[in-house]
Amino acid sequence: MDKFMLIFHSPQAQEVTYQQQSPEEMQAEIQKWNQWIGSIAAKGKMIGGEALMPFGKVMTRGGQAVTDGPFTEGKEIIGGYTLVSVADIDEAIQLAQGCPIFDTEGGSVEVRPVVNF
Repeated sequence: MDKFMLIFHSPQAQEVTYQQQSPEEMQAEIQKWNQWIGSIAAKGKMIGGEALMPFGKVMTRGGQAVTDGPFTEGKEIIGGYTLVSVADIDEAIQLAQGCPIFDTEGGSVEVRPVVNF
């Protein structure tokens, strides 16, 4: 089995929309994600994952802080990731296809192999 990281990208404008959602809308969104993640876990493919805050606080280079966030230079942000254990990249892509990020206009999933040293 190989490990792949599914990295969730969404436009910055979408993050503003999320922040303006009512509690009911946010709960419905969370429920979609929980169902998708639960389906991966039920197949025994889930290793872990986390949602990320929309913006970081400090960017460092060589241990020295170079920019204090939030960072708005990019057109999209990484909203989180899921780490999966699957037979190959085709299976990782198949799991990614059910991701709720695709309900977001401009949302995407980057499927990246994890290096096994």
